[in-house]
Amino acid sequence: MKINGMEISKDSDVYLIAEIGINHNGNLDNALKLIEEAKKSGFNAVKFQKRTVDIVYSPIELAQPRESVFGKTNGDLKRGLEFNEKTYSRINEFCKDLKIDWFASPWDVESVNFLEKLGVVAHKVASACNSDKDLLKRINETGKPVFLSTGMSTLEMIERALNYLDHSRLVLLHTVSTYPAENSKLNLNWMNVLRQRFPHIPIGYSGHEVGIIPSVIAVAKYGACCVERHITLDRAMWGSDQAASLEPAGMKKLVSYIREIPQLHGSDMKVILNEEETVSKKLRRVNNA
Repeated sequence: MKINGMEISKDSDVYLIAEIGINHNGNLDNALKLIEEAKKSGFNAVKFQKRTVDIVYSPIELAQPRESVFGKTNGDLKRGLEFNEKTYSRINEFCKDLKIDWFASPWDVESVNFLEKLGVVAHKVASACNSDKDLLKRINETGKPVFLSTGMSTLEMIERALNYLDHSRLVLLHTVSTYPAENSKLNLNWMNVLRQRFPHIPIGYSGHEVGIIPSVIAVAKYGACCVERHITLDRAMWGSDQAASLEPAGMKKLVSYIREIPQLHGSDMKVILNEEETVSKKLRRVNNA
């Protein structure tokens, strides 16, 4: 599968996605700052979340009391976190200027249509949405690359979702849907199961842990072709996803460590380096074995 000419496969460079999600807190300036930080850190893409509030949530859910910076109901919060077409058009222009990919997780068919008008490069299926047949079918109709998260899902549920998607332009993301996720519950070994069960589909990792080590291990040991991590300007900011997100310093470390992995792997050949020859003459006292 390719995005803007970049191949995403088990043999390619790791495609790194900075998940802004709703960590912008409904503020465009926050979103643009996060995009800048993602670009400076070396991420390939930024990702948002898009919902048509009155479709995704029932009137009863929206009317529930919930204090937030936007008001006193759950509906006030959900509507406050959604960007409109004008705002996303600004984001689209900003990303093009910075030469960084952007797309989103649409939670309903109308949101897919909304994002298609903006010309996103791909679509992401959130774990909570991978059981929505109509949504999966509409995303597949776009012909765009798809990232499918597998949190909260059994192997059987994943297989059902795959019935509605073109496997030739798909990446499966191992995910544990807790925020933040405890390291002891990340179950990275499951990536091996996904690879064995779906050898024709690239396997990636979407992490919700606090640190960076599990994401690096997902690449170094388990061969993740793609890593997605939530990002934030400050974990102390208001918002439910901030604690499971990387701040700018962590973002830079993550990208740096992952980009260094191919050099560490080396090759299957064992050779004596020229530098070792010099050390050998200095330190090897006996050579009669």
